Amino acid sequence: MIKNDIFIEVAHKQVQKHGNKICGDMFLSRKIKEERRTIVILSDGLGSGIKANVLASMTASMGLNLTTANASIERTAKIIMKTLPKDKHRKISYSTFTILDINSRRETRLIEFGNPMACLIRGETLIWPSRVSIGVDHQLPSSQQIYYAEFTPQKEDRILLLTDGITQSGIGREDMPFGWGQNNAANYIAQWIAGNSSASAVETADQLVEKAKENDENTPQDDISCGVIYFRQPRKMLVCSGPPYRKTNDKVLASRVNQFNGTKVICGGTTAQIVGRELNRSIEVDMESGSNGLPPSSKMEGVHLISEGILTIGRVAEILEKQHINELEKSPAGKIVEALLHHDEIFFLNGTKVNEAHQDPSLPVELEIRRNVIKKITRLLEENHLKKVHTELI
Repeated sequence: MIKNDIFIEVAHKQVQKHGNKICGDMFLSRKIKEERRTIVILSDGLGSGIKANVLASMTASMGLNLTTANASIERTAKIIMKTLPKDKHRKISYSTFTILDINSRRETRLIEFGNPMACLIRGETLIWPSRVSIGVDHQLPSSQQIYYAEFTPQKEDRILLLTDGITQSGIGREDMPFGWGQNNAANYIAQWIAGNSSASAVETADQLVEKAKENDENTPQDDISCGVIYFRQPRKMLVCSGPPYRKTNDKVLASRVNQFNGTKVICGGTTAQIVGRELNRSIEVDMESGSNGLPPSSKMEGVHLISEGILTIGRVAEILEKQHINELEKSPAGKIVEALLHHDEIFFLNGTKVNEAHQDPSLPVELEIRRNVIKKITRLLEENHLKKVHTELI
């Protein structure tokens, strides 16, 4: 019997072709809570730039919606292929796609058209899922056939999705005249994982894309995209913000922080003082850590980070609203976002005592009540970053 105590981390990294302002590849993912399904799509528009991006976006959106609606493999492929225009000269579709549909038992369906083959990495071993052609037109080359596979990943497995910007990186160099190649790319990242066994999906995708850029001497000759799906034990994080509604719950708050098995962050000076007082722990302010208009962070034994309250969590929400987070700002808010993205299961312990200062109409409008800001952060983490989020009021 397959246990369901494994978290499915999904991440990707993309770099556009040198000289372009937009990537012609599209990566989309969705978690369906009710069905405990995870759907991932990677599409590569023909060429590069805006036109490629539009075609890849259209392909990925169709694939995501059809798969979510449980359309059959044949129907999904047929609708996408019928909708996509074809290049008049090369007689090939304007966009490729890879679709992964993972159910609650980790049983995985894979549909591929035109992209490099998806690869399963287990330890240092590369596993290429056994694929069959569906709706084959024997007059078309193999790159224009649609392939289907089924398999069940194990704990600590990673699925690697690539566009040809990675496999063809370095093309023309003396040591790789035909490009890096799929086997070389997959072997490279498998060996890297062997030395970095706990690396997240985010770190893995970043490592492979950066190596592909290096192959192109940091001037990518095509759009470069990598998606990584990592099956592992969930990493847990507690974010405690705001004092309890009743002072009698101060001990409960401190106990919850103390007993939590994972990374702990406290947002709010008053909240930190309550925890410090109840646990008899001192708080030290790091005067060099403040930036971007935010007060400095503090330290306490057993707590990863202590920040100011409403201003900082408001800034966390602003950062998370960015669809593509590349370089995080070096501020307490940036550190919290980095921690949120590194963890899988987030627990918000939200105090409900109203701070009267935040009701002052003379303060900026963006100073929303703490609960509303955390609701916004929860939505962004669930929808954009596929995190599992729990919220408790105290």
